[in-house]
Amino acid sequence: MVILPAIDIKDGECVRLYRGEMSSAEKVAGDPLETAKAFKTAGAKWLHTVDLNGAFQGARVNSEILINIAKNSGLSVELGGGIRKMEDIDFYLDNGISRVILGSAAISDPSLVEDAVKKHGGKIAVGIDAKNGKAAAAGWTQVSALDYIALARQMENLGVEYIIYTDIGRDGMLTGPNIQQLETINAAVKCKIIASGGITNIEDIKTLKNSGMYGAICGRSIYKGTLDLAQAVAICE
Repeated sequence: MVILPAIDIKDGECVRLYRGEMSSAEKVAGDPLETAKAFKTAGAKWLHTVDLNGAFQGARVNSEILINIAKNSGLSVELGGGIRKMEDIDFYLDNGISRVILGSAAISDPSLVEDAVKKHGGKIAVGIDAKNGKAAAAGWTQVSALDYIALARQMENLGVEYIIYTDIGRDGMLTGPNIQQLETINAAVKCKIIASGGITNIEDIKTLKNSGMYGAICGRSIYKGTLDLAQAVAICE
């Protein structure tokens, strides 16, 4: 299983949110690039990043910082947040980002997902963020009537290889991942599932690995010290 430490950028700073609420933003680290380099030193190979301003504005906002991380950290970087046009996808992939995450577009513009997968294959991931099992969009501010499993199957049919699944209610809360929903989505589709939201400690990592997850995104747990990144990486290799 791949461990992906997370760096979320709001107004140029490394922050974490509680349940995706921008008003809850808490600065958790200093320089983003130095933070990424520390993750590499701990053994990480991949980094999960989000342009939080971009997610809410539907545009590239913190792209310069994130591209700098991709080019200079030594990590493979996946990036989400406000990517809703092919122009943005091409821009990031042409500038050192290894994998682009489409979130809101999966709900509002599935044809973009289809076109992106045809053009870029495994460099495209879809983020499914759910509240009470219903997919949310626009920085989690809009909850649709679309069931997360139905959306996952639709994305699978479009050729999507990677799905990042987040239970919004658990995100940033250090209450443990939603194993039941993760196992359900993993069984429902052949896509590689990356778990996100609520991961707290090494026991959660072991549980996710035993549940057959492809990857696990760890944010607040690393910053708060409830999860040792080096230990998590070592267990999963």
